[in-house]
Amino acid sequence: MPDAAAPGTSDTPTVGIAKPSALRGLTRYQTYKRRWLFLLVVSLLNCSNAMLWLSFAPVADKIAHYFQLSMMQINWLSLIYLVISVPFGIVATWILDSFGLRCSTILCAWLNAIGSVIRLFPCIHFMGDYHFLYFMIGQSFCALAQVLVIFSPAKLAALWFPEHQRATANMIATMSNPLGVLLANMGSPALVKKEEDIPLMLGSYVIPAGVACLLSSACIWESVPPTPPSMGAVTSTSEPFVSGMWMLLRNKAYVILALCFGGGIGIFTAFSALLEQILCVKGYSNVSQIQGQKVWIAVVCSLLGFFGFSICPVSFELAVECSYPVGEGTSTGLVFVIGQIEGVIIMILLQALTIWRSGSGPSTCQLQEGTVLDWTNSMLLLAGLSCIYSCIFIIFFHTPYKRLQAEADITYKPHRAEKDEEDGASVQ
Repeated sequence: MPDAAAPGTSDTPTVGIAKPSALRGLTRYQTYKRRWLFLLVVSLLNCSNAMLWLSFAPVADKIAHYFQLSMMQINWLSLIYLVISVPFGIVATWILDSFGLRCSTILCAWLNAIGSVIRLFPCIHFMGDYHFLYFMIGQSFCALAQVLVIFSPAKLAALWFPEHQRATANMIATMSNPLGVLLANMGSPALVKKEEDIPLMLGSYVIPAGVACLLSSACIWESVPPTPPSMGAVTSTSEPFVSGMWMLLRNKAYVILALCFGGGIGIFTAFSALLEQILCVKGYSNVSQIQGQKVWIAVVCSLLGFFGFSICPVSFELAVECSYPVGEGTSTGLVFVIGQIEGVIIMILLQALTIWRSGSGPSTCQLQEGTVLDWTNSMLLLAGLSCIYSCIFIIFFHTPYKRLQAEADITYKPHRAEKDEEDGASVQ
């Protein structure tokens, strides 16, 4: 059912007193309550997918020891998300803009659920000792799901929500991803008190993925509402995919946004995936309780998350505004793909800059014996990149809000035409 009438979006347009010239430009805008269900499904998918991505990282040493894997193999379980998103990210944006939100959401939900189940295979004894292979296949399915859901918030907000709710809807759906990262960082160490608890942890992450799959398959019936909520929704995806990509690459403001915000995505991705390995060499366990520094670590990580992810929905909205009339899936998708490319490079550089030092230390890493891994150079690189990206964005990024301007122009023209007609009648 449609929501109660809002200013400019009433269920029954007041056309009785409108002039014929105004009627030609009049479009009926209204919203539907089921847009919140759609938002819930996309948010749950985003959260669940992020949990699956980072579920191994907080207990990397225990996972490696339990399944007889190397730390490099464990890192690849997170890195595969970044690697797959580069070639398939462009495909995902094409699917989103060409086949619609419903198709991409349901496909994402099934890939996510299947991947979460495949990750359980190494815990089944008769499945053989192909632990790493099963993990990589499962993570690959989840990675394919990620590129479908990570681009959806801006598209969902544009097609289903009015102007005054777009940023809020985009924020809710986008911030569900870091919420999943938080839940994984808290949940994995809480569930894995000892190595025998690892199957329980892997099984627990199947539940939200399964619920999201059920809801998307049963409750999402259409990609767009019967009537648009705003003029922006009417003109959404007005540019073909290929020409839209070419327009993005020639848009200076968009390129600066993509490189700087994409760099921020890469920094967060690498830091989140490697955090447990960075902390354990300093004597911290998977719940970071030692030497009285737990509070400071919590404060620093909280500040990174608070200030870092608060710009996510804003940046996605900026990507749409500065690239209009390119489709929302294409404009936000390319930003994310660039971010994943930068994330792969940054993650490889961080590991390459580490130094093995002999001698004992406070390390709690189960795989280190008689050596200490020094991450100082890696952390300095991370801090330097954060400063560089921030400065470039602040100094060089300038853009008009093209979508808002287009909506304002279209809204203004019918009223101006009506006024001109009234003026002409009065002269006669």
